[in-house]
Amino acid sequence: MDIVGHRSIFYVLSGLLFAASIAALAIWGLDLGIDFTGGSLIEVAFPVERPPTEELGRRLGALGLGEARLQPTGERGLLVRLRPLTEAEHQQVLAALAHAPSGISEQRFDTVGPTIGRELARKSVLAITLVILLIVSYIAWAFRRVSAPIASWKYGVTTVVALIHDVIVPAGFFASLGHFIGFEADTLFVTAILTILGFSVHDTIVVFDRIRENLKKSPPHGDFAALVNTSVSQTLVRSLNTSLTVALALAAVYLFGGATTRVFSLTLLTGIIVGTYSSVFIASPLLVTWHQWQAKRRA
Repeated sequence: MDIVGHRSIFYVLSGLLFAASIAALAIWGLDLGIDFTGGSLIEVAFPVERPPTEELGRRLGALGLGEARLQPTGERGLLVRLRPLTEAEHQQVLAALAHAPSGISEQRFDTVGPTIGRELARKSVLAITLVILLIVSYIAWAFRRVSAPIASWKYGVTTVVALIHDVIVPAGFFASLGHFIGFEADTLFVTAILTILGFSVHDTIVVFDRIRENLKKSPPHGDFAALVNTSVSQTLVRSLNTSLTVALALAAVYLFGGATTRVFSLTLLTGIIVGTYSSVFIASPLLVTWHQWQAKRRA
């Protein structure tokens, strides 16, 4: 399979996905959860049948507690997001929701202040940035003895390009989901992004390591593009099998898990698919493109 030879196709596809994701983030942005914005989250379950969300919204609106965002979960569950509530207001919300013969059972009640939310948002951005910088440093160190035909630091740079791709595309996807169906990015979303970075760089290093091993066996001035393509082909089945195994497990968590793990599992599932794609079709072909561009400059 000539992946490197057809790399322009993959560049165009990734460029379109990246541009669409940037546009979604710019237009809609991520719909941040209470972990970052502050507020209260109440999860309740109706024993028999959940009333229509319009009716529940009218009950809560009559309390004068500000905008209430309602999200049905399962057949009888409901998530309610409001501004930070006092204990008295919390009980008022429960009483309004329980205005039914069968009553309700409260599953969860969380409150986060706006100051804590802003601090979590700042630390989340810092964590993602720090992880990317550490990954670049590690790649440059791990490939420090690879000097030809591509310098070791260029392996780190191409890895970062792939990692940025692997963060922006899922983020844009979730910006769209947040706009159309109300998915919210919380601290589990950040945890999933950090996990995606680790998974993606692991997959990329496997391919790069095979390139390094094949470079040791090849002539000093061999065809670098053919060598990279061979290395990608040798690791392709392993990458796909590993990713498919993880994807099946995450799909099961998304379909049969609770509402609290749904965003987390879907973020991971999306990121692993994108990360596997980038490690095979973007990171390694970028090495060849960089090498050829470098050779043209010297000619």
